[in-house]
Order: sequence, then C-alpha cells, then structure tokens
Amino acid sequence: MYKARMPLFAVMAVTGFWATGAHAENCAPEAPAPVVELRQYKILPGKRDAMIALFEREFVESQEVVGARLVGQFRDQHDPDRFTWIREFADMDMRERALSAFYFGPVWKAHRNEANALLDDNDNVLLLRPAAAGLDFNNKYSKPRAAIGASAGPAGMFVVNIHYLWKDPAQEFAGYFLEHVRPQLEGAGVPVIGAFVPERTPNNFPRLPVRQTENVFVWFTRAADIGAFRAAMGRATASNEWVHDIAPRLQQFEERPAQVLELAPTPRSALR
Repeated sequence: MYKARMPLFAVMAVTGFWATGAHAENCAPEAPAPVVELRQYKILPGKRDAMIALFEREFVESQEVVGARLVGQFRDQHDPDRFTWIREFADMDMRERALSAFYFGPVWKAHRNEANALLDDNDNVLLLRPAAAGLDFNNKYSKPRAAIGASAGPAGMFVVNIHYLWKDPAQEFAGYFLEHVRPQLEGAGVPVIGAFVPERTPNNFPRLPVRQTENVFVWFTRAADIGAFRAAMGRATASNEWVHDIAPRLQQFEERPAQVLELAPTPRSALR
C-alpha cells in the first residue's frame, strides 16, 4: 500500500547471513532464500480496528493469489495505534512480480483510498532474509487462517527483538547470536522461532523506496502470554553466562538499545 502523496514503504534492504566456504564452488547451488518484510504502521488514533478489519477482508487473499505470503498480522500491546504485519516472498524476483501485480491490480485500486485515509505513518519497514537455514517462518506456529468473519482460534503472544548494530550482522553478530545467545534463550524457555538479517539486494520495486544504511538483526519468539515471556527472559538474563559474557558482548555490538515489540495476533493471522 502506498499513498499518492508520498511513498508508502521505506524498506531497509541489506544481505543475509549465509555461510560460504573455500569449497563452495564444488557444492550444488543453494535454493533462493525467502525474503520477509516486517511492517510497522502507525494508524490514526482510534482507527486501528478499522484498518485491521479492512486489511483482513480485502488484502490477505488478494496478495497471496499473486505470490506473496501473509505470515501474520498483529496488534502492538503497548501502542494502541500501531499495526504490525509480516509479508514473505519466495525470493526477490517473486517480490517484484507480486508487488507489481498487487499494487497495479484491481483490489488495491478499489480500496487504496479507504486504507490510506486510516494511515498516519507507514515508513517503518524492514526487508529481511533468514539468518540461517530453518529460521524462517515455516514452523509449527503457522496455522490455517481463519475465514473472514470466523472466530479466531487460540493464539499466543509474539515478541520481536530488533537489534541495531554498528556493522553488518554478518560480521560476527549473527554467528555469535546463533552460537551463544540462542542456546541460552532456549534453555530458559524462550524459543527462537525466526531470526533474520537485512536483505541487501537492490530494491527491485522502486515505487516502494528502501533504506540501505542501518544494520539490524531481528529475532522472534512466542509465549503463551506476556507474563510467561518475561519470566522466561528473566531466567535467561539471570544466568552467569548472560551476566558476565552475553550482556557485555551485546552492548559492544549494539549502536543503540534494541527495540522490543510485544504483539498479539489479529483474528486472521496465520502466525498464532
């Protein structure tokens, strides 16, 4: 979605963390990695429910039919005017085809004025790729999506952690997180259900501009509720290894404090 008076999407485009080695030329080519857009929209005060209702009625299947995958939609638990959603593509080529088909297609043209009238700010968008194999959103937390108007099934709480780094996460941080931080988290009951680094491939849908200056590492977890998440994080951060090794190392990597989003799935979110 984009407003006529300004670009709708400002997406960070940067490269993923994929291991390469001296003998890579002898290996079969890797399948293209999926690309993910993490979108935080600021909605006009009091209008978030209207945006969610419109989005889930008109903009889910209409995007998936042209090649996007709607991973999840969420209400921010601490900002009543923030709507967060995640969209995935098989690769960058599919992203270009799907975005072209959707934004030049009949559904968006029919409903863009209604959607744009609800938006306050829509520039906070990250373009990402998995930090390692198996850390995308093809996991057990993705459920069959509820039909329009149907009662949603049980849902947990999702937490997004966005680390802003001094340098590209492929330069040590991603490896350190996967080798040292992830085991501590999961040992304390904080599952890492997805971890992502920036996609640096040049933007191939220029109608939606991208930012290329920030280095981020983004990871997701799920808990039954926010109390369970905070209790598990308390166990992780109280360990000797966290206090004496992990916390000081994270401070060395980070340019500014991490952003933490505590999110509740909307009725038609597939990630629940």
